[in-house]
Amino acid sequence: MVSVDEAAQIAQQMPETTEGERYGNRTWFVKGKGFAWERPFSKADIKRFGDTVPPAGPILGVAVADLGEKEALLAAGHRGVFTISHFDGYPAVLIQLDVVTRKVLREVVVDAWLAVAPAALAKTYVTNEEKRRR
Repeated sequence: MVSVDEAAQIAQQMPETTEGERYGNRTWFVKGKGFAWERPFSKADIKRFGDTVPPAGPILGVAVADLGEKEALLAAGHRGVFTISHFDGYPAVLIQLDVVTRKVLREVVVDAWLAVAPAALAKTYVTNEEKRRR
């Protein structure tokens, strides 16, 4: 189980990340673009679930590079990574923090940051990470 504060800590470790609010929800931005945000279910979302019980606990929305990346991430079958019909055609997935592992959350948040960060900043981050791993 991962808390929203732990997710925030992962997001804030990324270069030039700021925390703010968008649509009344805590959001993490890089250069003004949101890459992760708290995403409680709306009444409309809950209605769309019908008889199915919605995932419990805090939910985080995260950007993905494109719809192909979204499909690949969902196909990987990580526990706690899912989507809802409201996100059809939108490059983002949802993360159930009560279920996802810290490792998967970190990978998804870093990929979300890379998906929206300016190309030069993303390249610098990737280069520095490669050097650090050597």
